[in-house]
Amino acid sequence: MMKSNKLVGSILLSVAASIWGGTFVAVKVVVGQIHPLQLVWLRYLVALIFLIAFSLVKREQWHFKIQDLKWFIPIGLIGYTVSLVAQETGTWFSSAQTGAVVTASTPSFMMIFAWWILKEKLNRVKVTSLVMATIGVIMIVGIHLSGKHILIGVLFLIVAALTWSLMSVLIQKLPNYTALQITIISTLVAMICLTPFVLTDTSALMTVNFLNPKVIFCLFYVGTLSTAAAFVMWNKGLTMVSTSASGLFYLLQPVVGTLLGWLLLGEGLTLGFVLGSILILGSVWVSIRFTE
Repeated sequence: MMKSNKLVGSILLSVAASIWGGTFVAVKVVVGQIHPLQLVWLRYLVALIFLIAFSLVKREQWHFKIQDLKWFIPIGLIGYTVSLVAQETGTWFSSAQTGAVVTASTPSFMMIFAWWILKEKLNRVKVTSLVMATIGVIMIVGIHLSGKHILIGVLFLIVAALTWSLMSVLIQKLPNYTALQITIISTLVAMICLTPFVLTDTSALMTVNFLNPKVIFCLFYVGTLSTAAAFVMWNKGLTMVSTSASGLFYLLQPVVGTLLGWLLLGEGLTLGFVLGSILILGSVWVSIRFTE
């Protein structure tokens, strides 16, 4: 049963990370028309519509306790608000390649937070897997510290990695809620946090052509797939695989992102991509295979 859960959890985490790998391609199409902050707000709005509809169809049994807000508010504020806005802003100030390299620190932070908060033990297998995965990411995207305000961008990206890691660990404090329920409540918290900032510049939203097929498709992708579906799968996977190992799946993003860039945007593939992908996939296998 334990191995079965680990396999299912691994699949869920892999699919979620793969969907996020395609998010950059979708965002790249509309980022010139929609400000990053407003794009995050819109993706949550679309996600909430689908999440609530799915919850009603599924007839979820809710057992919400007001005291659990002490976990939901930090999860929604730290992971769903600060992390995503920081990641968008950091990439905006630097570059996508820089973003991929810096956010590769996410598994490291997750391992530290899991050791500190959840008392998960650090061992040689976890550290070896982490080193393999980090080298793999660097081989795929290289270290291209480019951009006008690179230092500001890197600082934002570090904040994004730290907050996403902390959020992924805090989710473990809500065992009495389903992944769908955690995602709905946390997304709602994020929407409430972002709305005042979005309302200060509604004119920018009014200029967006929401009838444009590209805009419709991209909002559908980042809202329903990248947020609604992927967040639920990620949250569920976190309950089935140890937090330390879960972070490694996050590094599948640059693999999928590079592949989609090659397929859809005509970007080239390198030997570094092949070797880096092997290292990342190998690190995940080592972690899952040799970790209890």
